[in-house]
Amino acid sequence: WNSDNEEMEYRGIQYVPALYKIFDEILVNAADNLQRDKNMNTIKAEVDKKQKRIKVWNNGKGLPIQIHKKHKVFVPELVFGHLLTSDNYDDSEKKVTGGRNGFGAKLTNIFSSKFIIETAGGGKKYQQTWTSNMGRKSKPEIKKYSGEPYTSVEFWPDLDKFGMKELEDDTVALMLKRVYDVAGTSGERCNVQLNGKKLPVKSFSDYCAMFHSGEGYVYQRVGKRWEVLVARSDGDGFQHCSFVNSISTPKGGTHVQHVSDQLIEAIISKAKKEAGKGSEIKPIHVKNQMWIFINSLIENPAFSSQTKEQMTLKASNFGSNCPISKSFIDEVVEKTDIINAVISEAQAKMTAQMDKSAKSGAKGKRVLGIPKLEDANDAGGKNAKDCSLILTEGDSAKALAVAGLAVVGRDRYGVFPLRGKLLNVRDVTQRQVAENKEIMSIVKILGLSFGHKADFSKMRYGSIMIMADQDYDGSHIKGLLINFFHFWWPDLLKEGGFVKEFVTPIVKATRSGAEAQTFFTQTEYEQWKEKNDNGKGWGIKYYKGLGTSTAAEAKEYFKAMDDHRLDFEWGSKKDGELIDMAFSKTRADDRK
Repeated sequence: WNSDNEEMEYRGIQYVPALYKIFDEILVNAADNLQRDKNMNTIKAEVDKKQKRIKVWNNGKGLPIQIHKKHKVFVPELVFGHLLTSDNYDDSEKKVTGGRNGFGAKLTNIFSSKFIIETAGGGKKYQQTWTSNMGRKSKPEIKKYSGEPYTSVEFWPDLDKFGMKELEDDTVALMLKRVYDVAGTSGERCNVQLNGKKLPVKSFSDYCAMFHSGEGYVYQRVGKRWEVLVARSDGDGFQHCSFVNSISTPKGGTHVQHVSDQLIEAIISKAKKEAGKGSEIKPIHVKNQMWIFINSLIENPAFSSQTKEQMTLKASNFGSNCPISKSFIDEVVEKTDIINAVISEAQAKMTAQMDKSAKSGAKGKRVLGIPKLEDANDAGGKNAKDCSLILTEGDSAKALAVAGLAVVGRDRYGVFPLRGKLLNVRDVTQRQVAENKEIMSIVKILGLSFGHKADFSKMRYGSIMIMADQDYDGSHIKGLLINFFHFWWPDLLKEGGFVKEFVTPIVKATRSGAEAQTFFTQTEYEQWKEKNDNGKGWGIKYYKGLGTSTAAEAKEYFKAMDDHRLDFEWGSKKDGELIDMAFSKTRADDRK
């Protein structure tokens, strides 16, 4: 958890697993109490970096404040200060809690320079302190108490034992993330506070939204013990974020396999139908496109190690199962674009096998080794000049274009996403251009050659269509692409019709369900408002970028292609001079 930006971030961290786990055991104990006591509704966590102190508080039924008949000490002391004892170790009893054999809290005590337990209930409040790694203990302090029952564990980790001098930033970030985990997995009935601030996470889907974009996902609660959310992977292969009884399982395990196997099998079946003959869809193609979030309650879970990062319990012993319904699969197919991605990956691999002998950049039916390219079926063939390559601003715009292909077909349109702003080629060395993967990919896809005049009869496409946001960044991308072609192949621009752009609305007004007005510029929209009572009675949708448009809207855009396509036309030699002035580094004074 990045406290500065108040967001989850994906990055590598360094931490000591043992320190992380002594914190996590206490946090999970608090979450466990939700399963034991239906009246519990609050968890408060404090991670104090300056004081090197951690505290976890929860309301609800606490430990019994009485002498244990067998061990002749108070129960709280027994649970937190004596090894080989627990309040939760009976494996014959089916429990959906994270704790099991009772070592966790005692290990927290042993690895702390100071450890304080407080518990209240039944008219009493109990407090006891240990110091020197559980080596010294105070006498229990018991007072009358009339407030709500609670349990509080406060401890100062003995950082020397972990080779540390302070609670390091990475460790704290991981601990804070775990508090958010508990908020997400505890359900709506539990209010989780962190360092005095109530967390805005009220449900598992709220929690998941901190990781994925918030669009293109499907969520479902399955029975009382499972929650599943599926989104498309962000490009790093299979991803999962999974929990067993509030324990984070970053290495997955049998619960993740239980859900993913069902999804993969169902999606393969649908993908094979859509891809048609000749495409071999493999489980790995599907798995690589999925991001699965799972929140599960499992009876007496077993793990691969004491850090509990991977669950090993057989599915037959879960105490429940998570059947994925056909309606859920249908939603996954409709909302996540996983199917298109799976088909594209499978077809790309098939194409690569078919065209191993194809020369790089030469005219041919297929090009090799270009990830994320959706090639037009007719590219490089006899109808190549009629083909248009849609260059999109990022992957979300690509998804929009791919949705549009369902309308115009894949024969004459290809799609390739740009990662950002193209290199300004005007003042760089040829080596820099040669080492730029994005530029080399565009050249290869189009069938162009450096140092040679562009020849449409040898090119794989007859035009490009730029699909970028209607903002300054989008304009910059269009300019850099025009600059790129003007610098190396100026005749392409002079021919006319080679560079096009695909414009999308910045505002859409709807009324009475079916009636709609779209506006491509703010001026257009303002003029319409003046003539239509300031838009009264109309629903107004503002599009921040291409990512705001839905797949359904993309299909509407492509149905009305002529309304959205604009051609760039070469006027005179002055056009070339202006492009040079705009992008040449040596002409800053001219630009001023």
